[in-house]
Amino acid sequence: MKDYFKKGFSSEVTHGVCPTCKEPTMLISITKDFYRCITCGADLEQKINGVISYIPRMNAKPEA
Repeated sequence: MKDYFKKGFSSEVTHGVCPTCKEPTMLISITKDFYRCITCGADLEQKINGVISYIPRMNAKPEA
């Protein structure tokens, strides 16, 4: 991940409705395809299928 930021990546800020908290909010890019909701802190994955939509990122391990 260190190399990703060395290649000139800058974070992006976009507005949208978070699918997790259902609130209009700002979404901050944490990598090229992942965004974080500033309202609830959910990590969202950007999917592009003709229309850009954000889906909640699934964790590999269930939280305890």
